[in-house]
This record gives sequence, structure tokens and C-alpha cells, in this order.
Amino acid sequence: MKAKIVLALPACLAITGCMVGPDFERPTAATPQIFDRTQTAQAPSKAVEAAFVQDWWTLFDDSVLNALEQRLADANLDVAAASARLLQSRAQRRIAGAAEWPTLDAAASYNRERGSENGILSLLGVTPSQRQPESASGDAPLGVSALPGHKGSPAYNLYQAGFDASWELDIWGRVRRSVETASALTQASYEDRNAILLSARAELARDYIDVRSTQSLLEIARQNLAIARDAVKLTQVRVREGVTTDLDVANAMAQRETIESLIPTLESNRDTGINAIGLLLAEQPGALQPILAATRDTPSLPHQVPVGFPSELAQRRPDIKKAEAQLHAATASIGMAKADFYPRIALNGSAGFQSLQLTNLADWASGQFVVGPSITFPIFEGGRLKGTLQLREAQQQEAAIVYKHTVLEAWREVDDALLVYDAEQRRHARLTNVVSLNQRALGIAQQRYKAGALDYLDVLNVQKQLLDAQSKLEESKATAAENLITLCKSLGGGWESSYEASLTVFGE
Repeated sequence: MKAKIVLALPACLAITGCMVGPDFERPTAATPQIFDRTQTAQAPSKAVEAAFVQDWWTLFDDSVLNALEQRLADANLDVAAASARLLQSRAQRRIAGAAEWPTLDAAASYNRERGSENGILSLLGVTPSQRQPESASGDAPLGVSALPGHKGSPAYNLYQAGFDASWELDIWGRVRRSVETASALTQASYEDRNAILLSARAELARDYIDVRSTQSLLEIARQNLAIARDAVKLTQVRVREGVTTDLDVANAMAQRETIESLIPTLESNRDTGINAIGLLLAEQPGALQPILAATRDTPSLPHQVPVGFPSELAQRRPDIKKAEAQLHAATASIGMAKADFYPRIALNGSAGFQSLQLTNLADWASGQFVVGPSITFPIFEGGRLKGTLQLREAQQQEAAIVYKHTVLEAWREVDDALLVYDAEQRRHARLTNVVSLNQRALGIAQQRYKAGALDYLDVLNVQKQLLDAQSKLEESKATAAENLITLCKSLGGGWESSYEASLTVFGE
């Protein structure tokens, strides 16, 4: 009999190589020629098909921005929360994997027991009036017979110690499919962390651009305020000389106040922008003032922007990889649902010692064991198993649709980003010409006004046009920089290069 069991066990283990349910196949999608626009771009800063720069923020060549981005991955609280969720998913994966191995438990117990006179032992024909042979412990062996001069059965001691083991033979792959599902969800959690990190990096870069752009607008406003103050003095002199009237003075002062009214709003926008960056780095409000308060120009665009290659996009964008991992998990869960239709077979066993006296508990005569397989076969589940399978199949269909939509959305985002990046730079070039012409016009207007050949309202109109053009030029410069950030974000990148490399980062 033992020989048959030994011969049958390898056959059972060989069967465990089978798994029901579909195997996951990585989806393939056509790669459109979205980078063809790099050939027709007319802007000075061109997107080119070349190796993508993971640390894309370094394209701005701004040391302060680089330092802030270096702090972000470790400091940002949203990234920290996503990292914690990643650790949770890896713990879930470990829990699922534990089912592949046998379980072994050790237990020991001591019980003080007393049998019931009217209980099941009375069916054996044992009554309290009968005198039973005493056991080695001095008590009746079944704890039923009463001692002389006492009513009821005596109590006795029972000592037990041993091991229990169980191992489910994963014949249909239910456990392995559950591990596969958990592994795919861990991958999805990792990609979710990457997506959050990428969004945080892009948000920090945008906030930084906004702060520098606001500081430049402040400088423009202050320069125009100085011009307006000079104009007030000029009109006051001309009134005293009798060349003009107080109307010019009033108009000049109104222009000065109008420009000065812009400054408080710009200053508050600058400070709130600094606080926004501080929040991304988990800093208290105002903590970054020493670093960012000093005025600096908005970072310039690089001469070229390497955008990688279309075939690499699906491997860089975390949203595509997350959708793929979720599709993988949904596919594996179908196998779990199908495996539930088949019987579950487990090998169970226990071995230990039992004795009425503690002194002889470890004796070989006190040993006992139980070993044998068990099988559980579903007969009637009220449609639960079929319903679960239908649910898992529908979830896989949804995951496949979500994946396709995610890929198409990625292509659209890259194409849109290339379009607006080129268009804003061409707009910026036109605005540069507008500012140059307005500066020339203001100089001419001021000279003609001093000569008495021009009304001061014309001078005011030219100055307003110059202020408006300078503001639009600076805003266009910031918009072009933000469009570069959007382009880099749509291309992906900015975190660990591989899932396996990140395992060491988080302690696995």
C-alpha cells in the first residue's frame, strides 16, 4: 500500500503542470507615424527623433529647477502614498504566493476533562455505578465511573503536542493563476506610482515656469511704471511752462496708477506659486522663499528636443503599461474562475504525542499520526461559479477596451503636443516683432510729444500697447516652456528604468 502511494505521488505532482483558462498575450497595436511632424516643424526649438532624455527637465538648463526635481521623488507626499500602495500590492502578491507551499503548524495543549454521565459515553453501557479499571493516572480511563464516596465521574488530565500539515495540489492552476493575477496587479501599482511621479514632476516644472514668468511680468510692470512716473513729471513740467493742460497730467497719473495696480496681484501670484512648489516638496508655506524669491528669467527652450522613437512610446508611458498589466490580471482571473469548476485535492497529515501524564508524553508509545488526501468537488453552487466566470470574462473585455483607448489617447496627446509646441514658438516670434515695433513707436511718440507735435493721449495709447505686447510676449515664452513640459510628459519618462530595478528601491 505504501509503495502505491509513493508511486502515485509523482504522478499527482506532474499533473500540477496543467492550468485552465487563457494565457495572457501582450496586445499589439499599430504605431502611427506621429513623429512625422518633426520633419515639417518651423519653430527654432525642434523636436527630433533621437534617444529620449529621461531627465527631460534638464533640457531647460536651469540649475534651480534641476535641484528641485532631484528632491521631488523622495519628498512628494503623493509619490510616497503611491509607493506605500506599491508595497501593499507586493505584500498581497506574497500572500497569494504562500498558497503554493505546504502549511505546517505546531500545537500543544493541556486539558482537564470530565466525561458526562448522561452523555455519549453512556451509549457504551458504562454507568456511574460500575467500577472501571483505573488508568495509569489513577483515574477511570473514560472519566465516567464514580470514585467511592463520590457522585459523578472523576476528572483527568490530557496532554497533547504535535504538528499539522496541509498542501493543496494545484492541479488546475487556481493558485498559480491567483499568483499571476497578484503579480500583474503589482505591476499595475508600480506603473501607477510612475504616473503619479511623472505628473508631479510636470506640475513642479509648470509651477516653476509660472513663478519665473510672473517675476518677469513684475519686472516689465516696474519698468513701465518707471516710464509712467517720468511721464507724470514731464506733463507737470509742461503744465508749468504753459504748453499743455492739467488733462495731460491727469491722464499720465491715471496710467501710472493703472500700471501700479498690477504689481500687488503679480506679487501675490509669485508667492502663491512658490507655495505651490513647496507643497509638492512637502515644505511649509514660505519655506522656499530664500531659493525662489530672487528674480530669474523664464528658462529658455533648447535648440532640439529628442522625442525618442514611436516604437518606444508604449514602453515608456506608465498609463499604457498600467492598462496592459490590468488586462493581464483580468485574463489570469478567468483561469481562477474556471479552476473553481474542478475538484480541489489536498494532502493532509498530523503527527504528535498524546498522554494522560506529562512524564510519559514524549514516549514512543504516546505517538500518534494521521495522513491522507482529501478532495472537495463542487456539485451545486446555485449558479455562483458560472456567474463568476461570466463576470471575469466581461471584466477582461472591458480591460481590453480600456487598453485600446489608452493607447489611442497617448498617440493623440503626443500629436497635439507636437502641434502646439511648434505653433506657440511661431507666435512668440511674431510677438517679439510686435514688442520691438511698439518700443520704437513709444520713443517716437515721446519725442514728438516733447516737441509739441503730438497729443498725450496718443503717447498713452502707444505705452499701453507696449505694456500689453511685452506681457503677451512673456506669457508666450512661458506657454512655450509649458508646452515643452506637456510634450515631455506625453512621451513618458522620469523614473526608474525598469520594474525589476525598483524592487531594490523598495526593499525587495
